[in-house]
Amino acid sequence: MATTGSLRSETLLEQAADGRLPDWARVGEARRAHIARVAELMDGWAVALKLDERDRRRWRAAAWLHDVVRDAPPAELLPHAGSEFAGLPGKLLHGPAAAALLRAEGVDDEPLLTAVAFHTLGDASFDMLGRALYAADFLEPGRTFDPSMRAVLRARMPHAIDEVVLTILRARISHLMDAGSTIHPRTIGFWNTLAVEQRASAH
Repeated sequence: MATTGSLRSETLLEQAADGRLPDWARVGEARRAHIARVAELMDGWAVALKLDERDRRRWRAAAWLHDVVRDAPPAELLPHAGSEFAGLPGKLLHGPAAAALLRAEGVDDEPLLTAVAFHTLGDASFDMLGRALYAADFLEPGRTFDPSMRAVLRARMPHAIDEVVLTILRARISHLMDAGSTIHPRTIGFWNTLAVEQRASAH
């Protein structure tokens, strides 16, 4: 028999798949428009990959939830994000905080929670959902920086997902290095995982 918590979490994910966010969402109008564009990309990719209806809805739910508390003040997010992420810039706390809040609601879909938590940093344990969300957040057409590059990469999705994600990750790491910023261990682990996979597939 399903528990009250599991029923609540299933309802939350079902509602999110339809673009309805939880009551505790902190999303302004511009953020919601961004989320909707990410969800549209994710849904289209799920269809192109011929995923079943359940996974298609999971992909949409992950997209709608990835920035669910993005517009909350960092000080409000830190208690939810946890001590592991205390050193993160404030604008990166929303992923871990959102995953913690979803877990508190009874959501136990670990690949989805990992995708939401680390959609900005990347993570070595990402499955295809996590990699797709990482790419969609970067590639959605509302982003104004280098739109032609983003259009080229979007055109290669979702069937060249690993190569596209590696290209995005390389660009992000290069930007951090050029700025003299530190690179989070999860980002480095994600890079190493993708690089090893790419090298293996080339042989």
